[in-house]
Amino acid sequence: MSEYSYKIERGRGRLTITQKQTPFIIGISLNLIYIIAELGFGFSTNSMALIADASHNFSDVLGLLVAWLAVWLSQKAPTAKRTYGYKSASILAALFNAVFLLVAIGGIIIEALQRLQTPAAPHGWTVIIVALLGVIVNGITTFLFLHGQKDDLNIKGAFMHMAADTGVSLGVVITGIIMLLTDWSWLDPVVSLIIAVVILIGTWGLLRDAINLSLNGVPNSVDVAAITKCIAAQPSVSKVHDLHVWAIGTTDNALSVHLVRNTTDNNDCFLNDLDQQLRAKYNIQHITIQVEYGTCQQLGSVENSI
Repeated sequence: MSEYSYKIERGRGRLTITQKQTPFIIGISLNLIYIIAELGFGFSTNSMALIADASHNFSDVLGLLVAWLAVWLSQKAPTAKRTYGYKSASILAALFNAVFLLVAIGGIIIEALQRLQTPAAPHGWTVIIVALLGVIVNGITTFLFLHGQKDDLNIKGAFMHMAADTGVSLGVVITGIIMLLTDWSWLDPVVSLIIAVVILIGTWGLLRDAINLSLNGVPNSVDVAAITKCIAAQPSVSKVHDLHVWAIGTTDNALSVHLVRNTTDNNDCFLNDLDQQLRAKYNIQHITIQVEYGTCQQLGSVENSI
């Protein structure tokens, strides 16, 4: 059996490194300024709530830094030992932020349960005003990641962090005002529990997808069955086998496949056309195609080999 191996690797047009880094630079800067202001108000008013929240916000800045580091690493050139470069760093960052969010959710739930047993005093106007500032800062940062999070799991992790903080701060503002006007001391922990559940629902999907990519699972954006049909439908292709699709980063997918042709004519044109179809239709950036010339009986069925 003769074989011909063919590999093409061309990147698809995406956000530039500058475009990807800008939201992190703005978001981290805004949050650091907010943390400093929160600490200042906390110490000046002797509010442990503000000081504790400043510590929590600093952990979110750490999450943004991890995601930003992954973006930077993913742009580094491949080496002899890391032939795909550091693109997988973005998958690790998404997984880190998902776990980080789960820990934060656990903290919110524990604190809320404690406040249910021992109701806290109503928030003062200082706390409400600072929390309102947090809604603005975190809301702006969340908006910065709104577009990128649709196609990049690492960016989605940063987006989820800031969306969660926005929700928590908004909860403090709303419950704080209501508690100043009523004696509903139970409202604050109940709202905190509701917010924690909402964050958990979103985080669970992020965690599931991050684990799937880290285990070389097929990315959600890729339809393997459709790819198989596309390849099998090509002129002169009689069999498809050993098809594998996996993510090498949160924005880069790879594919390798063996296929059987019944002719050797126009092999380069055939492979180039197939490569273009797979890139354009199925969100694949790194493609390896091995063409084999032999009988279908020697290779088994498509269903059993994929």
